[in-house]
Amino acid sequence: MQPPAPAPGSDDQDVGLRTRLVDVGVELVTREGIQALTLREIARRAGVSHGAPRRYFPTHLSLLSAIARRGFADLADRAAAALDGATGDTSPRAQLHTLARTYLDFALTHRGMYELMFRHDLLESNQLGLRETSLPLFDVLVGLVTRARPQSDVAPAVAAGALWGNLHGIAQLWGWGSLTLATGAHDVEPLLCAALDAHLGPTAR
Repeated sequence: MQPPAPAPGSDDQDVGLRTRLVDVGVELVTREGIQALTLREIARRAGVSHGAPRRYFPTHLSLLSAIARRGFADLADRAAAALDGATGDTSPRAQLHTLARTYLDFALTHRGMYELMFRHDLLESNQLGLRETSLPLFDVLVGLVTRARPQSDVAPAVAAGALWGNLHGIAQLWGWGSLTLATGAHDVEPLLCAALDAHLGPTAR
């Protein structure tokens, strides 16, 4: 039996507690990983009863989706700042390198959040429009791929998807230590450059 929902408070209190629950979830996944994201633990750290989160998030999945949305927003902000702050070479390929490096750095330094963001059940359920939250950054990738490969017979979205899949695989395998073991590389940069060459063609020498 579910515990009774807390009595309604003011709209400001509702928004404040909802935000607090997500804040706590973000902190938990960042520090302790995705396994720490139970409703009970989030409620405990937020200082509310273990049944309180269900008033704002009817299911555990909806709360996890709200936390994942923060991750996508953070990644998008980092990508925009990196692209806006880039100096020197501003060609589409150079911007793709900047975007890809930002993506990999986020994945490797925010492993718990990154794992949560791409959980199949969250994306499949599309709670809180989670898929739509992730698409704008993919659109940026498609736009840059379009400009970097204007004569390609491959649809830009398909080429961008293949590059994204490559980057996602690098992030996962690097995080597990597999790529270091297999290649002897101690930084993802050579792998990133190889991925760009594979999908865009080698840079002019």
